[in-house]
Amino acid sequence: QVQLVESGGGLVQPGGSLRLSCAASGSIFSIYAMGWYRQAPGKQRELVAAITSGGSTNYADSVKGRFTISRDNAKNTVYLPMNNLKPEDPAVYYCHAPLYYSGRYYPPFGSWGQGTQVTVSS
Repeated sequence: QVQLVESGGGLVQPGGSLRLSCAASGSIFSIYAMGWYRQAPGKQRELVAAITSGGSTNYADSVKGRFTISRDNAKNTVYLPMNNLKPEDPAVYYCHAPLYYSGRYYPPFGSWGQGTQVTVSS
């Protein structure tokens, strides 16, 4: 099982930027697909961006062109730079390593970080 710790959240004005980081430990990080999710008050947790072990990415439509997921396997870290933050982006952002078994991934089973708060306000 991999342990995940997020950092980089905070308060930013609309149009501003933040970079989230997720440090992993406890397992072979490079074999995992990784995802960033977010959950706003009163809403379901949603996938924001994901990256495979090979580096392929996908994004929620609402963040395409503004957020970029990347990974550094040497540092066991996945990143989420977020640009042009909007009033609809505030949430707790979670890093997720989905369960991998027999050639498939099974989110939301697997490991979750504790979350980091992102607030967008003028």
